[in-house]
Amino acid sequence: MLKKIVLPVVLLILSYGFWVSPDFKEIAAGVSIFLFGMLFLEDGFREFTGGVLEKILRRTTDKLWKSVSFGVLSTTFMQSSSLVSVITISFLSAGLIGLSAGIGIIFGANLGTTTGAWLIAGFGLKVKISAYAMPMLVFGLILTFQKAKSLKGIGYILAGMGFLFLGIHYMKEGFESFKDTIDLAQFAVAGYPGLFLFAGIGVFATVVMQSSHATLVIIITALAAGQITYENALALAIGANVGTTITAILGSLGSNVDGRRLAGAHLIFNMVTGVVAIVFIYQIQEAVVWVSDAVGISADDYTLKLAIFHTIFNLLGVIIMLPFVNRLVIFLNKNFVNKEPGLIEPLYLNDAAIEFPDTAIETVRKETLHLFDQAFEVIAHGIGLHRHELLSEKRLDEVVRQRGKPIHIDIDDVYANKIKVIYSAIVEFIGRAQHNMPAEYAEQLFALRASARDIVEAVKDVKHLRKNLITYVHSDNAHIRGEYNKIQEKIGGVLQEIHALSTTVEEVDLLSLDALRIEIEESDILTSGDLDRLIRERKITAQMATSLINDVNYSHNIVNNLITMGPNLFITHDPVRYSVERNMALDSEDIEGLVSSKI
Repeated sequence: MLKKIVLPVVLLILSYGFWVSPDFKEIAAGVSIFLFGMLFLEDGFREFTGGVLEKILRRTTDKLWKSVSFGVLSTTFMQSSSLVSVITISFLSAGLIGLSAGIGIIFGANLGTTTGAWLIAGFGLKVKISAYAMPMLVFGLILTFQKAKSLKGIGYILAGMGFLFLGIHYMKEGFESFKDTIDLAQFAVAGYPGLFLFAGIGVFATVVMQSSHATLVIIITALAAGQITYENALALAIGANVGTTITAILGSLGSNVDGRRLAGAHLIFNMVTGVVAIVFIYQIQEAVVWVSDAVGISADDYTLKLAIFHTIFNLLGVIIMLPFVNRLVIFLNKNFVNKEPGLIEPLYLNDAAIEFPDTAIETVRKETLHLFDQAFEVIAHGIGLHRHELLSEKRLDEVVRQRGKPIHIDIDDVYANKIKVIYSAIVEFIGRAQHNMPAEYAEQLFALRASARDIVEAVKDVKHLRKNLITYVHSDNAHIRGEYNKIQEKIGGVLQEIHALSTTVEEVDLLSLDALRIEIEESDILTSGDLDRLIRERKITAQMATSLINDVNYSHNIVNNLITMGPNLFITHDPVRYSVERNMALDSEDIEGLVSSKI
């Protein structure tokens, strides 16, 4: 709804501006070129997010001060708080970082964005930067046509910087020329009315352009040309700071509840910072004068004074909010909650994670574990055992012997409303994520999809197994009852082992999964000769024997599918080591050969 209103308004304003003054076209073109440069810059840094930025983020967010520092440095380096916000939302949604760390990064990103004002005010307006823009564009565009990912990334960054510089140049020239036609300074409003009016304009401009950097460039170039007063420029800067939260809010729309919590934290921080800046604006102005005098900035250099103001009120916001991070986390967790437990839906999949390979893989891995968690209960109930009993300290054979009445479960209904919903979302997400992804990462995504399929197949086999199993575990024939008890123990044991692996924080040794598979194969009644003995000694009927043969095969498929899906979920996700560990794993022929040699 907002977009439908904003777009026509913006087009009308631009059309009127083009009609009133030819110089306005130069300003608008400068803004457009600047925004285009930011897109190029973000695309360039995205080329380097296939592992590098993600690994740095993981290692630098274990402490709150590290998270804040990462936010400051990454935003300073990339000159895009929006990109840092989107990356942070994707990592938080994937469960790679906690909410507290995410909030710290957002705080730091707000402080880091102030460096843009310093670069523009201290360098962009003092030097003819269009002279630097041209070679950057030439070399940058040449490099973007290279196949090497690193060269392409550098090319996008150089071209982005060239477009940024060119945009600043045209805005500067446009405002200088515009002054000869219309002096916007005559529309200045003094006092608090002007403060609120221009803060609102700053919010609107940032919402339209989706970039506080672009808004600040316009403010600084207009201030340098004398088109706006210093006081109104301060108000515009405050508004730009508040308006930038819209980017985070829009980025969170496709994410899960954690992403929405982070967007809420971003909004609260910027609103608090904006209120503080407005309430104490005159005190902050005095601080700006003191800092300017201390570092030798002249009294009439209002562009650098604006940069100082922007830095001080953002720093104040960080200082004020940092002690309340834990309370903020509690507030957000309380007010942004998941939907009702009965409504099963994907927990981790989100659009923000698709663009970053490591994040996409971790997101799918966690969602597949979520699928297994749902399947665990379906499989356990399907074979007549309670989940809490399997996860208790009791021996598995005691759990099987002490079972009560059959557990009622409609597997078709549960499959349609839980298992299939999550599995379909995983397949759809991988289908979108694998485009333009490096081959080694795409391979891991496909392996995870295979794991999800294995889980689904295990659930389907439980449906076929359940009817006979529920009948025979309550049979008066102790022999057939004993064989079906073994099936329960076999499946229950594998569920326990896989669950233990899914909750461990250490790297999983693939040999443990291979050993489990060998143990299951060795206990197979169809190959051990026990079934023939039971039939020969007339301890079970022919009907029982045929049912047992079919159900042993179903149980064999269930445990094999569960064990097969394990390596993709539990081994390392470093591409090189991943390939090595996958090659070390035993395949079905290896397992059968080892079992046959023992028999």
